[in-house]
Amino acid sequence: MVQKPIIALDFPDRESAEQFLYHFKDEQLFVKVGMELFYREGSSFINWLKSQGHHIFLDLKLHDIPNTVYSAMKVLAILGVDMVNVHSAGGYKMMEYALKGLKEGTPEGMKRPKLIAVTQLTSTSEEQMQREQLIDRELKDSVLHYAKLAFAAGLDGVVCSALEAGEISEVTNQEFLKVTPGIRMVGDNSHDQTRIVTPSDARKLGSSHIVVGRSITQADEPLQGYERVKLEWELR
Repeated sequence: MVQKPIIALDFPDRESAEQFLYHFKDEQLFVKVGMELFYREGSSFINWLKSQGHHIFLDLKLHDIPNTVYSAMKVLAILGVDMVNVHSAGGYKMMEYALKGLKEGTPEGMKRPKLIAVTQLTSTSEEQMQREQLIDRELKDSVLHYAKLAFAAGLDGVVCSALEAGEISEVTNQEFLKVTPGIRMVGDNSHDQTRIVTPSDARKLGSSHIVVGRSITQADEPLQGYERVKLEWELR
């Protein structure tokens, strides 16, 4: 089953997000709520999105000591979102504890949110990684290492560039999720992303989900922008 494109709700407040979502009043979407919007609006906005029938990826990239992440995930599990994430640089134990917190915090009768781990941000170049993180390897090697670590810890998948998705499947399995931001339509501005692909290319490269922001949220006609992305994603 092809998953719907995930729309990144990169808006500063609830009012802006709701104005955008008005274009989709007859659609059940899969949306991503990031730090800015969640820190400002909190769980009430998540509850509203759920009341509208939308699926939710809560993108907070938790990265702390294992016990802190464990406790945080127990709280986030109560929200009933569909997907949450951590940063794989926090290590195996932290990811293991994050999963444990989600399992224990998910109310009886509710489905546990999928847990994925960020590998390397799609805004990170290989040169930047080597210079600033002191990782003396190819960027792809770092991404694959983090993916294998997340897989071993029992997570459901990773956030990665589509450029690494195929090889991640080879070192994990086909069911392991590859959630890929950095998606642009042909002719769109790349902005702060460095490792970008089109929806069609992402599908061919092995992405299981794509996260799309500006190509939809800044389109003159957001619904038409979404339909263009969705069609290209589904038709490969």
